[in-house]
Amino acid sequence: MPLISIFETAPDSVAKFSIEQVVSTAGDGALKDDSACSAELREYLGKVGTEKIARYVDHCLTVPFQKNGMVLQDLVNELGRRLDYVATNGRYQGVQGKIGFDGLWLSPEGHTLVVEVKTTDAYRLSLDTLATYRSRLAEAGKLSAESSVLIVVGRQDTGELEAQIRGSRHAWDIRVISAEALIKLVLLKESTEAAETGLKMRSLLTPIEYTRLDRMVDVMFTTATDVEEEPEPDEQADDNVVPATPDFAMTKAAPSIVTAADLAATGKGTWHFTDAQVLQAKREDVIAALGRRETASLVRKSRALYWNAQRDVRAACSMSKRYTGKNQAPYWYAYHPQWDTFLEEAERGFFVLGCMDMETAFAVPHATMKPLLPSLHTTTNKGGTTYWHIHLIEHGAGLAISVPRSTALDLSQFQIAIS
Repeated sequence: MPLISIFETAPDSVAKFSIEQVVSTAGDGALKDDSACSAELREYLGKVGTEKIARYVDHCLTVPFQKNGMVLQDLVNELGRRLDYVATNGRYQGVQGKIGFDGLWLSPEGHTLVVEVKTTDAYRLSLDTLATYRSRLAEAGKLSAESSVLIVVGRQDTGELEAQIRGSRHAWDIRVISAEALIKLVLLKESTEAAETGLKMRSLLTPIEYTRLDRMVDVMFTTATDVEEEPEPDEQADDNVVPATPDFAMTKAAPSIVTAADLAATGKGTWHFTDAQVLQAKREDVIAALGRRETASLVRKSRALYWNAQRDVRAACSMSKRYTGKNQAPYWYAYHPQWDTFLEEAERGFFVLGCMDMETAFAVPHATMKPLLPSLHTTTNKGGTTYWHIHLIEHGAGLAISVPRSTALDLSQFQIAIS
């Protein structure tokens, strides 16, 4: 039975499948190199959320079944893609005359990882063989100028393998990570927004000299700072209100992200926050509705950015509760430069405005959004990044984007039903 067609027509049914059932439904159910089963399985994995990938990985490692190592290999390569690597799948089984590798991951920074996937470290690896694979790939022109080997293992207890690497001549070229830790990196990246955070995370997978700890501290600081800035504002105090008229002059910029430091700096105003899980759940519902309309399975790239496996359908989704203060816009958002760049690179890119109290959302095409930007008010944060303010105002029976000194953009034509 064709897996993809079932997934597209009855996704809830496929969601109940174990990974074994998923494989048996893909193609002819015979997982092997260059097979329809393999191609359909990999396509499917690119369409589901990372939480489901994590469950499949756990199943591969805890429930023995035929070819679980092959399935784990595909799952790990999909995790690599979610860390923004260009991941090339290797062969399941070695073939004479072919260079053996489980995956080749090229980072945006130009570093290639030769990936080896193992369900367990119970069997001693030949590090010389892995080094030979890397050398042959370099000779074949398949590696970037900088490269190293990454071993992904199912077990947490990798002490013997670590000792084997430390005692070898390959100690500066090979690193080890558990599948669980790799999943944690992906989930952390998907819950943050700054592009630099992904870069720092990828740097952890390359050989690091640990005598000086500055690089490790830098990774931790960058990630922690980004995570700290995750919450989106829920409600402003009266002294922070934003007038809903098109030509407003703000006495205090309303930031899209508010931290404890911001509150301490102002010394006034009380901010209330929507529970992060509730907000994200609503965002996921909004994105699911857009995916249905566009017949595209959208997965999370970061906290607010989504794309399909082909990267040609993309969305930046921002959420807002309804504000009820005097002279206040009912809904307000921020639109960030990195979002604009992300959408610009898509065939179909949408800035999606979600409203926490509504069962509809608004998917504004990037081509419609782009011309508005020069007319919108902006704020430059402490880091020097400038973002645009998006305020929705009442417009007839619906809503519109307020455009200072110009006609408001009616959103009725961009409305999508969530349920």
